[in-house]
Parts: sequence; C-alpha cells; structure tokens
Amino acid sequence: MAEQPAQSLDNHVNIPTNFMIVAVLLLISVIMEVVGLILIKSTAGLCLIGTGAALGGITTILGLTLMRTYATKLQDRIIRTEMRVRLASILPDDLQSVINDLSVKQCVALRFASDEEMADLVRKVTSENINDLKTIKQEIKNWQADWFRV
Repeated sequence: MAEQPAQSLDNHVNIPTNFMIVAVLLLISVIMEVVGLILIKSTAGLCLIGTGAALGGITTILGLTLMRTYATKLQDRIIRTEMRVRLASILPDDLQSVINDLSVKQCVALRFASDEEMADLVRKVTSENINDLKTIKQEIKNWQADWFRV
C-alpha cells in the first residue's frame, strides 16, 4: 500500500467527492426533467426530458457502483478487525508481532483458512510478502466458508 501522509486535526476530514458528483448529476437530471415538463409542448422540452432521463440513468449506475464500492470497503475493514482478534487468540507467541503488519488484502484472503493451518499460512504470507488474494487463497488447504460476505 502507498505511504499515507500523517493524519492530523487539520487534514482528517474526508470530503466524499465521488458521492458529491453523483448527487449533483442527479440533481441536474431532475432539474432538466422538471423544466422539460414545463416546456412539454416544445421540442426543447422533449429534449430536456430525454436528456434528463438519460443522465438520471447514468447517474443511477454510477451511484450503484459507488454504493457497492463503499459496502465492500467497509466490509474489508470489519474483516481486518475480526481477523486481528482471531489471530491474537490462535497464533503462537512468535507470530503475535506480525498481526498488525498484515494488510487488509492479506486479512481478507486469510479469513478462509482454518485455525489449524493459520500459523503456517501467516508465516508464509509474511516471510514471502504475498499480497495477492488469489495466491493466498490457493495456499489454503481446509477452506472455511464465509456466507456473510456482502
């Protein structure tokens, strides 16, 4: 993961730019359609309605994509926390120090491993610096299903 700048009171606020873009586009599409309805008897009115509807459809697709991205990112944060708690209770003392060094991707992939094989997998993932989800998942011998994934 790229090195993040230090966070402070002055720079901790996150303005959701993508969300704002989707909201503005949706507002524009609604305004276009309302104006088009006011001017319904003219060609310009019909064009505004059509353009507003098309923009609304595109905005809906963008919004749904953004919503899915947010849900997945939140779930990955929850998985990271769950895995840190799980690893703290099952890893031997020599591996306790690497728990907080595991990346979110590594935690997401490791969650499918059984408790019995977890120590060996964590040892391999950290010593070989494996970050690819598929590669880590392929190393799992006793797969534990996760039916609660969004």
